Amino acid sequence: MAHALGVDLAGLLRRRGGHVAPDEDGRFERLLARRAERVPAAVLLGHREFWSLDFLVTADTLIPRPESELIIEAAVALHEDRRIERVLDLGTGTGCLLLAALTEFPGAWGLGVDRAPAAAMVAKRNAERLGLSHRAAIMAGSWTQATIGRFDLLLCNPPYIPAQDISGLMPEVALHEPHLALDGGADGLDPYRTLFPDLHERLAPGGTALFEFGVGRPRPCLIWPALRV
Repeated sequence: MAHALGVDLAGLLRRRGGHVAPDEDGRFERLLARRAERVPAAVLLGHREFWSLDFLVTADTLIPRPESELIIEAAVALHEDRRIERVLDLGTGTGCLLLAALTEFPGAWGLGVDRAPAAAMVAKRNAERLGLSHRAAIMAGSWTQATIGRFDLLLCNPPYIPAQDISGLMPEVALHEPHLALDGGADGLDPYRTLFPDLHERLAPGGTALFEFGVGRPRPCLIWPALRV
């Protein structure tokens, strides 16, 4: 209702018991109808909070999730001195991991890469909205071919859902989030097979790579020696 009325929650409370114009009521009813079709609320509202930052969200991007903040927490814990100069985010989507990291590492510059041009455009807009466009470059391209050079911190929340499991996910995900950001191949591990062999070419000496894993997938601690060089 707050979104339909164009106010924040405090504004909604101030209007409690007040008049709702026909056009406002129509917007609210249309939003309810789409939510009943299991369109995610973040897509309907057009934004989602992540790491206390407000990110634009569209149907072209994976919706930022609270559990992904653990990647940023781990990055900060591993680099308490904040001496990170170059950050690479593979599969950047909305840019939430990259841009959150740049707020925590004020001396860093970052590159976000996504295979979907439409998603890369959303990340670019988010960098501009958050005042980080001078420190962040966003590009569309293949993870393994789009980057050169080495990075102090590599972040990645890759597609890790086994292809045959996608149809069984909650409708908000299965029907309304991009399958390119979900489908990890037959066992959900294809992206890791693609990325791990090239880590030594992407990481600077002493660099760190942090990946998100799905439920039932190998735990990060089991492959940590391969992720930090």
